Amino acid sequence: MMLYPANLDIVFEEILDRKDEFTLEFDKLSGSEDDPLGQWLKRAKSKGETKESDQVLLTLITELHRKFDELNAFLRNEKNTKLMLQNGCVIDGIGFENFTIKEEKFKAGASYYARISMPIFPRRDVAIFFEAVDAKTAKITRMNESDESDYNGYVTARERVMIRELRGMNEQ
Repeated sequence: MMLYPANLDIVFEEILDRKDEFTLEFDKLSGSEDDPLGQWLKRAKSKGETKESDQVLLTLITELHRKFDELNAFLRNEKNTKLMLQNGCVIDGIGFENFTIKEEKFKAGASYYARISMPIFPRRDVAIFFEAVDAKTAKITRMNESDESDYNGYVTARERVMIRELRGMNEQ
């Protein structure tokens, strides 16, 4: 199990009797219950209405629109609530299927639901289910396909950083 240095915030809770609640939020955060803008964009893409558009620019404008919607909701005092999760800490090692946290907070063999704050664009929380291997190590058991692609891209980027650092040390 190869892990690369990371510094990501995670909030999590043992599943116990909240599996249905966690599954609902997982589906919502994973895009299977997209916002109206996301649904409109998917329909436009499926009809081929965006093939002449610059995809990068389209993504940037879409995200700007979402930020505007968030600001409007804030001004109206509307809440976009996520579930409160009991525990939080920092991920200090990350791999394609596993991660480690700085503090001993897991119960070996227990199943958990979590949100990881990912520094990707668009910036978002990635919802996962995982099983604790030991007090600090976890094995990811479920992640949405689109989140998995972004997560794996982040892991690959961390791997490249580590390789560059090792090369730099070897050249000295």
